[in-house]
Amino acid sequence: MTFEKIMVTGASGQIGSELVPFLSEVFGKERIIPSDVRPNSTDPRFIALDVTDRTSVDRAMDKYKIDTVFHLAAILSANGEKNPELAYKVNISGMYNILESAVRNKVKLVLTPSSIGVFGPDTPKENVPIETIARPVTMYGITKLLAEHLGNYYHARFGLNARGLRFPGLISYKTAPGGGTTDYSIEMIIEAAKGKNYKCFLRENSKLPMMYMPDALDSLLKLAEAEDSRLKHRTDFNVASFSVTPKELETELKKYFPRFQATYEPDFRQSIADSWPGSLDASAAVTEWDFHPNYNLRATVEDMIIHLKTSK
Repeated sequence: MTFEKIMVTGASGQIGSELVPFLSEVFGKERIIPSDVRPNSTDPRFIALDVTDRTSVDRAMDKYKIDTVFHLAAILSANGEKNPELAYKVNISGMYNILESAVRNKVKLVLTPSSIGVFGPDTPKENVPIETIARPVTMYGITKLLAEHLGNYYHARFGLNARGLRFPGLISYKTAPGGGTTDYSIEMIIEAAKGKNYKCFLRENSKLPMMYMPDALDSLLKLAEAEDSRLKHRTDFNVASFSVTPKELETELKKYFPRFQATYEPDFRQSIADSWPGSLDASAAVTEWDFHPNYNLRATVEDMIIHLKTSK
């Protein structure tokens, strides 16, 4: 599959701000059209785009002759609980508008990240397969599950090449956390690197699947480029690199910062974390498009610290 004009929605967010330069290196800057409701004034390629405005989405796809969309615009889990109406509007109306416009403009591929948020308290806690009980208890999870089904529907009904994967918590040193329940991992590493202690908003034994951003970017590209004939699934691939508790992350950080201390004072995000599984079965992604993460917990922390030190 060839990609000539790639639009990235939500390009100013945690994933988008790193995906845009990543795709620019792979395909060339001239092929990438970053978009966000908050455009980046330092990048002349950026366009202002509100995905909840169908007319604007249609106009952008037509004007720039878009053939590929990485649809990242979304309200994340913790922020979604603070403003569920906005989460529904962005995550569902925005997804619907992207899919409708993609069909109308004969777009080749729409790739949308989903999340472990689609799982709920009734989901098995370990080695969770793709096909399982999915009864999310957050607005974020509900919208992401519906978005998966919408993608499958548009593939079956209109032949749209819709694809997606369920990201675990994502760790990155480049972009500030964006309102997710797993943001504690980024915050804890950053505070330790600053020589400060950290008050964690989850319990110390809250085990969750995680992934370092370089692996996340690589997985998006691999899924986008995968041969369609190999795909038995489409919008709901499980991916994860490792699972970790806050206490285990604290212990790993103490290898570099022996005086570092974390305290644990759970807030409303604890109930969200409690509804999610501790590990995922990513075998379908391995089999169908060669998913292979390169960073475990040790490698992630080490690389984060190296980059945080050099960026001071």
